[in-house]
Amino acid sequence: MTATTPGHGSAPVVLGVDTDPGPMATAWAADEAHRRGLPLRLVHAVPSVVREFRPFDEGRYHKALRERADRALGRAAAAARARHPGLTVTTVVAEDVPAPALCRESAHASLVVLGTRRLSRVEEVLSLASVTVPVSAQAHCPVVVVPGPEHVTQERPYVVVGVDGSPTSAAAVRFAHGLADRRGADLRAVLVRSSGPLGGRTAPDEAEAEPRRLLSEATAGLRATDPGPHLTHEVPHGHPVEELARASEHALAVVVGRRGSGGFTGMRLGSVPHGLLRRARCPVVTVPLPSDEAG
Repeated sequence: MTATTPGHGSAPVVLGVDTDPGPMATAWAADEAHRRGLPLRLVHAVPSVVREFRPFDEGRYHKALRERADRALGRAAAAARARHPGLTVTTVVAEDVPAPALCRESAHASLVVLGTRRLSRVEEVLSLASVTVPVSAQAHCPVVVVPGPEHVTQERPYVVVGVDGSPTSAAAVRFAHGLADRRGADLRAVLVRSSGPLGGRTAPDEAEAEPRRLLSEATAGLRATDPGPHLTHEVPHGHPVEELARASEHALAVVVGRRGSGGFTGMRLGSVPHGLLRRARCPVVTVPLPSDEAG
């Protein structure tokens, strides 16, 4: 697919750059910006001296942080330009903790891309280095967390999208359709069926009827407007995180809504996307409800 030239005001793809920029996240972000014809914006956050409690050598310490940031951004920018020579790449050093800085960037971005350090559950909550969970939970645009290289197999490539009938699930379906279309990949829409109040007494065909109806409704608009990627519907039985992780084991990405119908009131990030950030072996895309539908 030929990339288009980005117009003025095109919202960029934003890449969160660590001190050691991950080559996989950089490549993913550069490729997606190229496919969309958008600029790539590289952001590195430098916490303020006050946050770091360095009152006696604040000038020297802050200068060292800035120099380290410039080196990291320079390496990432060089890698992105080498991958796509015509790509527009800009860099910025934000004076803040990484997660809040990237959430602010997301308000004017098409997509935020992050690498992952695979922090423990405690580190995810308490560490200033925690980025993937808070940004995925609070960003204004979709967030992609890239744990490693994309899968290259002999099979036709595919994207998985989790469906549960919720508004954020509908937004995830639209995003996944575009992602698969740009990659020339198939789209697998998955609705995981858990045990209901009748347990195993419901006939398999009867138990799958409602999930398949929801899948048909969730993807009907895609079929009506654009033949697009080859689409399949799947209704596995089990735990949503486990089944989606299994379905996406060799996928280009797994896409889910930020807070589905099974979430808890007040939670910014639902249990399914949170679980997939730890379990999935492919990029995980978390899609918020578009602002014009959020009410």
